[in-house]
Amino acid sequence: MACSRRRLNRLLATSCVVLVPVLAGSSALAEEHTGTLPVFQSDFGGVGLLQTPTARMAPVGDFSFNLARIDPYTNYGFSLQPFSWMEAGFRYTSIGNRQYQASDEDRATLDKGVRLKLKLLNESRLLPAVALGFRDLGGTGLFGSEYFVANKRWYDLDFSVGIGWGYLGSRGDIDNPLRVFGDRFEDRVGRTADGGGKFNFKQFFTGPANLFGGVQYQTPYKPLTLQLEYDGHDYDNEPLDNAQDQDSPINIGARLRVSDNLTLSAAWERGNTAMIGGTLSLNLATVNQPKSDPAPVVPKPTDDNATNDWKAVAAQLSSNAGVSATRISKKGSELVVEGVSTRYRATPEAELRANRILHNSVDGGIDTFRYRWKVRGMAMREDELPRDPLPQKPLLLEPSETFSDDDYRLGVESVAASRQRIDRDSEQTLYEAPKDRFSWNLGPELKQNYGGPDGYLYQILARASAEYRTDDHGWLSGKLTYTLLDNFDNYNYIADSKLPRVRTYIGNYLQETDLGLENLQYTRTARLSDNWFGMAYAGYLEQMYAGAGGELMYRPFNSPVALGFDANYVKQRDFDTRFGLRDYETWVGNVTAYVDTGFQDVRAAISVGRYLAGDLGTTLDFSRQFESGVRLGAYATFTDAGNDYGEGSFDKGIYISMPLDLFFTKSSRDYASVAWRPLTRDGGAKLQRRYTLYGITNERQLGRYWDNFVDEDE
Repeated sequence: MACSRRRLNRLLATSCVVLVPVLAGSSALAEEHTGTLPVFQSDFGGVGLLQTPTARMAPVGDFSFNLARIDPYTNYGFSLQPFSWMEAGFRYTSIGNRQYQASDEDRATLDKGVRLKLKLLNESRLLPAVALGFRDLGGTGLFGSEYFVANKRWYDLDFSVGIGWGYLGSRGDIDNPLRVFGDRFEDRVGRTADGGGKFNFKQFFTGPANLFGGVQYQTPYKPLTLQLEYDGHDYDNEPLDNAQDQDSPINIGARLRVSDNLTLSAAWERGNTAMIGGTLSLNLATVNQPKSDPAPVVPKPTDDNATNDWKAVAAQLSSNAGVSATRISKKGSELVVEGVSTRYRATPEAELRANRILHNSVDGGIDTFRYRWKVRGMAMREDELPRDPLPQKPLLLEPSETFSDDDYRLGVESVAASRQRIDRDSEQTLYEAPKDRFSWNLGPELKQNYGGPDGYLYQILARASAEYRTDDHGWLSGKLTYTLLDNFDNYNYIADSKLPRVRTYIGNYLQETDLGLENLQYTRTARLSDNWFGMAYAGYLEQMYAGAGGELMYRPFNSPVALGFDANYVKQRDFDTRFGLRDYETWVGNVTAYVDTGFQDVRAAISVGRYLAGDLGTTLDFSRQFESGVRLGAYATFTDAGNDYGEGSFDKGIYISMPLDLFFTKSSRDYASVAWRPLTRDGGAKLQRRYTLYGITNERQLGRYWDNFVDEDE
C-alpha cells in the first residue's frame, strides 16, 4: 500500500507540473472564462475541499460558521476574511470517544485551534494562485499543520495540489524537502493535549511531509458543486492514540448552496465514513438594509424664507435630519446649530438634510450654516456648509455610490472647535432647548460563553438602563438586569490559577445573580485645552468591580493618532452584584496609543499597563472597519504572569462591532458588539469601563466624510 501511495504522490506532483501550464494554455486558446467559482469551508474550517485546504479565499468581509460531523469528530468554528490576502479562524473539535480528563463527568475531550492562511500569489493566465497556511496555530498541536498549496482553474474545474507537514502530511510518503536547510527539519516535536496557547515555532515545517490535492467541479446545476480529493493524513497516527480505519485516501463530496447564506455538505471519507455538515455565512463588508427614513425636505425656490418659530425648526431638525439641537444662534451671515447627531451614521447626511430645513427657515441675509457638534458637553468639531448652491440629493443611498467635493463644489470646511470656550456671547440666541435631564431604556440582552470545557453557555436577560444628567458635563447612569433564561447550571469547570481570581469567578456571578445591578456610576467630562479631554467616574463600574478612576485623552482634530491615559482603584463586588464588596482590591491603569494606520482601514491600539491580577504587560489590538460600518478585530495580551497564567498562556480574542441599523429599516447610530475568547482567565484582565474617551470623542475624526455623499448624476 505504501508503495502505491508513493506512486500516487509522484503522479500528483507530475500532474501538477504538467497540467498547470497545459490548462493555462487551453484557457488562452479558448475564450477566457470570467467570474469566480464558489468557495466552501473544509471539514476543519477555512476555504478548502474536505479534509484539505486550497489556495482560494472567500470574498473580503466573509464571516462563516461551519459544522462538520465525521465520526468520532465534530468540528465547529468560525472563519473570517478581513483582507483579500488573509484568512483567519478558530476551530473546536469534540472528540466523542475520548473522555475530558479535567472532569469527572461523562464529557468528550474538546480541542481548540486557530487557523491562518496567507495568499502568496494571485492566479494569472499562466500561474496558479499560491497560499501558505497554518492549522492549530498556537493551540495544543493535536491537529497542527503547515502547508503550501496552489490552485488553477480551467472553466468549471478548479484543481489544487499542495504539500503539508504535521497532521496534513503525517503519512510521510515523501522526504521533507526542507532537510537541505538542516537536520532540525528531520523530526517533528510531539503533540500534546496539555497547555496550549503557545506558538511552537520550532515545530513548523518539520518532520515527514506528504502531497495532497484534488479538484472541485461546478455542475451545470449551479447550486450543486462536487469535490474529489487525495488526503495525505495517516489515520493510524491519530491524536490521543485514537487510530481510525482508512480504506482509501480518496474522499468524495458534494456541496448544495441552499441560499447565499446557507450551504449543506455531504461526503464519503476514508473510504468508509460519512461526513455531514453545513455552513452559515454573512458578508460583513457588504451587508446592508434598505431604509424607510423620512424623505428629505424639499427646498423652497427662494432664499427669503424667514421664520420666527424656531421651536418648530428644532423639532423638524430632530425628526427629519436626526439633529438634536440644543441651541440655534445667529452671528452675522452665519446660522449656528449646536447639538448632537442622533440618527444617521453618516454625518453629511444629517448636515445636508438640516441644510434644506434651515434654507426654508431663514432670509437672504444668511449665506452659511455652521454645525457645532458637542458630545457629553464637550465641543468636538464644527462643520461649515455654504447655503448656495444647495445640494439636491444629500441621501446616502448605497455605500458604493460616492462622489468628491468637486461634484457639488460645496467647499465644505470642517474645522476643529479649537477654543476651550466658544465665544457664545457674540452670537444671537434664536432657540435654546429645555434641559431634558432623564432618559431610560428597556430591552433584551444576551451573554454567552463559547468554546470552554462546559460547551456553549448562554444567559438571556431583561435590561433596564437609565441616565440622569446633572448638567452638560455630568451624568448618573445605571443598568439593572434580570435573568430570564440561562444554562449556567452547566458551568462547572474552573481552571487552576496561581493568580488572584479576578475573572475566573465569573461562573459565581452568573449563577448567583437573578436580579443584578451591573452598573451605577457618576461620570464627569471636561475639555481641558484644544486637544486634551478629561473624564472622571466613581461607583459600581461593572459587574465584578466597583471603584473610582479617571482618563485623559490627547486627540488632535482629524489626526490618525490619539493617546489615552487611565488609572483606576477598584474593589471586587459580591457575587450577587448588589451593593456588597469582597476583600480583593487593587489599582489598574493603562497608557494606550490609537493609530489609524492608513492601510486598508486598519486601526491599531497598543496598550501598556497594570491589569486586575497585578500583572504588568501589553495589549495589542488590530481591527478593520468595512464600508458597511462593521468593525472586525482581534486582540492579544501578554503579561509578566509567565507560568502562573496557566492554560492558554496569554489572553486573546476576537470581536465584531456592528451598526444596529444593518438589521432594521430605520437609521441609527447605535452599535452592538459580539466578542469571543477561548478561555476566561485571570491574567491580562482589564477593567470593563462603560465609557471611554476614545469612543466619546469619535466626532474628532472626519473618517469617510466625503465618501458619504451621493452624486446626483449616478
